[in-house]
Amino acid sequence: MTKPTSFHLHLVSDATGETIHSVARACLAQFEGVVPVEHFWNLVRSDAQLDMVIEEIEQYRGVVVYTLVDERLRRRLHEVCVSLEVPIVSVLDPIIGSLAQHLGVESQSRPGYQHAINAAYFGRMDAMEFALTQDDGQSTDNLYAADVILVGVSRTSKTPTCLYLANRGIKAANVPFVPNCPMPEQMGELKRPLIVGLTKDPDQLVEIRRNRLRSLHQTEASSYYDPEAVRDEVREARRYYLRHGWPIIDVSHRAIEETAAEILSLMSRRRARQDA
Repeated sequence: MTKPTSFHLHLVSDATGETIHSVARACLAQFEGVVPVEHFWNLVRSDAQLDMVIEEIEQYRGVVVYTLVDERLRRRLHEVCVSLEVPIVSVLDPIIGSLAQHLGVESQSRPGYQHAINAAYFGRMDAMEFALTQDDGQSTDNLYAADVILVGVSRTSKTPTCLYLANRGIKAANVPFVPNCPMPEQMGELKRPLIVGLTKDPDQLVEIRRNRLRSLHQTEASSYYDPEAVRDEVREARRYYLRHGWPIIDVSHRAIEETAAEILSLMSRRRARQDA
């Protein structure tokens, strides 16, 4: 067995560090058998704070990835890394540079400005509250206010997907598909929300549901995870989606982020058709 490759990775940010962490995780996922030793520094906005960062880089030399917008601090960090002969990468520079060139304006260099409390922030908070109050078919009287409604059988990741979308400012509700139980009457009258049907491989559902009941110490036999009953349930749900002309997403091999990305793409294409 090959020994994992270890290296020091310094993540330096003048904000919360959320952006740099996400980028680092996405990039490292492409390298099998690589184990980073992370040195994480956030809210670095003064020389004193940068001094501590530099001291650690000198002690544990490795790759430096940063999201600093203050030009003086950036230049100082860059000069130190060049003198130490360690790689240094700015995550935001290529994007900001391309945007500035395309728009014909200069960036404002405001640390952490993407986290400022503004209308978008409050929009995300409203969307999160909406997702929680509309979870699993609750408060169906407000479905008309949703941007998107997810319909699916039990354990198709409806709730976490709605919460992920809410963090993007999307008002998402979810309604369970239960065999032999009528859907809310409003569903047939809604015009504004995009309604998406979620489906999943029956064998995966059986295993997930069985483990779910075990975790709740409910091990008695149940049609909830009976293979034949689950297959019938999935088929019935899919037929229902098709009858109503709803787009269908199979979440069997998708992460929550991937499902959400597909939903956002569907919403974008729908808006484009409406605007055409």
